[in-house]
Amino acid sequence: MKKGKGLFKNLGNIIIVAMLLGIIVGAIMGENAGIFRPVGDLFVQLIRMVVIPLVAVSIISGAASIGNGKSAGKIGIVTFVYYLGTTAIAVILGLVAGELFKPGIGIPLESINAMFSNEYIDQGVLPTFWETLIGIVPANPIKSLVDGNILQILFFSLFLGFGISSLKEDRKAYLINFLDALNDALVFIILRIMYIAPIGVFALMADATGTFGFSILALVLKLFIVYVIVLIIHTFGVYALALKLFSKISPLKFFKKIYKVQVVALSTASSMATLGVNMETCEEDLGVSKETAGFVLPLGATINMDGNAIYYALAACFFAQLFGIELGMSAYIAIIITATIGSIGQAGVPGPSLLVVAVLLAANIPVIGLPLLFGVDRLFDMLRTAVNVTGDASCAVIVDKFRD
Repeated sequence: MKKGKGLFKNLGNIIIVAMLLGIIVGAIMGENAGIFRPVGDLFVQLIRMVVIPLVAVSIISGAASIGNGKSAGKIGIVTFVYYLGTTAIAVILGLVAGELFKPGIGIPLESINAMFSNEYIDQGVLPTFWETLIGIVPANPIKSLVDGNILQILFFSLFLGFGISSLKEDRKAYLINFLDALNDALVFIILRIMYIAPIGVFALMADATGTFGFSILALVLKLFIVYVIVLIIHTFGVYALALKLFSKISPLKFFKKIYKVQVVALSTASSMATLGVNMETCEEDLGVSKETAGFVLPLGATINMDGNAIYYALAACFFAQLFGIELGMSAYIAIIITATIGSIGQAGVPGPSLLVVAVLLAANIPVIGLPLLFGVDRLFDMLRTAVNVTGDASCAVIVDKFRD
């Protein structure tokens, strides 16, 4: 994926053109654009085929490489503090915007009550602290790999990587060389799959545009506009400021290089599916070391959900305003804590609706109106994923400064 001089020699530009064509075709064909869905699903499935082994190998290799360095502890602390800190900021930004612009005001309940449902009421119970902790530790790491339990894979891979880092130099070097070679082979597969990305992106965008439901989007248009504004502020404000203060790379250079990752994330709506492209971009275009990228990016693809956090906060404000509920300080604190901490365990919990349900319940907000948002969730998901992977990359750039 080397850069060429012409527009169509650059894969990133080709993907953007494919995305725009997909939007146009989807808008014209409507629900009939669903015929493209199998092509898009095949593209995503090809990427997912490699993601689980790539995550495991990258984390083991990264942890083994930095595990015995003087800055290992600092790198780990900075990574977790950055991810949790930016997620908390994202929730607060969402709450402030929700109260400032009030996206839930002005929608007559009688026009949407046919969409209300009670099916999500019993789905919002988050695991307790001990249940979460026990659930992260795999009883059988091989089974975790087969099942694709990302959190358990991360936990075991980190420990195995640190274990390798404690070995004598000759034995450690042999294993790290093997892991690096295997990692390169997996990245090679993903990058070759990316050659058909324009076709996959076209299919995904045509299907999404044709089927997500413009009539429902019209009802929540104000919420969508506010959501986009907050995502822009968080991406080009919070991340840019963090890069300016804590990294060696200028925000301008960062955003010029990261757009290709954002486009893939936007079309696939999957941080994991974007992982290979993100690693390649950070290493080759942004100068992040392979060890740092291998440690920070797979971790971020699992626990860093700033775009989701903004969505949860705005959804809470939206439904509180829709049902005429005044949110107090205790409700705001509950939303911030639930959305920030809950995002860490989100990857290990089935069902995309669980955490937003938990956030609403934590603030005593009715969940019966959730189908109103789930009808257009694909559109929201695409946008928040693009922000999530940008946050992952910004963390990798910043953390790399703290290496030996």
